[in-house]
Amino acid sequence: MSRIQTTFDKLKQQQRKALIPFITAGDPSPELTVPLMHGLVEAGVDVIELGIPFSDPMADGPTIQRASERALKKGMSLRGVLERVAEFRKTNNSTPVVLMGYGNPIEAMGWEAFAKSCAEVGVDGALTVDFPPEESHEAFEHLQRHGIDPIFLLAPTTDDARVERVAKLARGYVYYVSLKGVTGAGNLDLSAIEQKLPELRKHIKLPIGVGFGIRDASTALSVARLCDGVVVGSRIVQEIEDSTALDVVANVSKLVSELRQAVDKA
Repeated sequence: MSRIQTTFDKLKQQQRKALIPFITAGDPSPELTVPLMHGLVEAGVDVIELGIPFSDPMADGPTIQRASERALKKGMSLRGVLERVAEFRKTNNSTPVVLMGYGNPIEAMGWEAFAKSCAEVGVDGALTVDFPPEESHEAFEHLQRHGIDPIFLLAPTTDDARVERVAKLARGYVYYVSLKGVTGAGNLDLSAIEQKLPELRKHIKLPIGVGFGIRDASTALSVARLCDGVVVGSRIVQEIEDSTALDVVANVSKLVSELRQAVDKA
């Protein structure tokens, strides 16, 4: 059983919802990535989505775009991301880590080498934004062979045929993009999420996490009442951008603790 499944099973038994933060590896510096990951765990997160910085993050708004730019300027690479996970695993062998990014860096490494490296360092899942299920056959085979959960995105515009494909291929959890737009957008429509999730659950038995547009504790609570996990990215990345190297871990931990308290009220 994967760490992701174990985590969601435990949360279900406790009647709690998952809190899933996103940070970009290497932002604000490679040296602070692992301390930030540990800070997230101490603040109460359940799964960490660790972003692979990329020069053209098409699904991301300005906040996460800038995070990728900062990380790349500091020399962060896919291999550097894997090294940070290995370092994190020296003292944490229980919190699931999902790598989230775009196909180009992984294609450059090769899916087989990527999946093998993920397994070696302790990555639990991989979410490739620009690899829809129709184009993920090779990736799926390599990830499955090495025990890495392939995680897919669904959107408000996803049709039933694609939902069914995702239901067959996905492992761990499914990430529902709550709005038509990029990360950090502010036009979250809770009623639309409430209408869409029952339709998805007709096909998908895995936990469903909801992300994009969740920027405060109040919204996190409202979304948590509708799904199995709340994904928060841009708001946390903005906190990283607004902090200094000396206070970034403390500031992010404080924010995430507030989100944790809100999600637990669900």
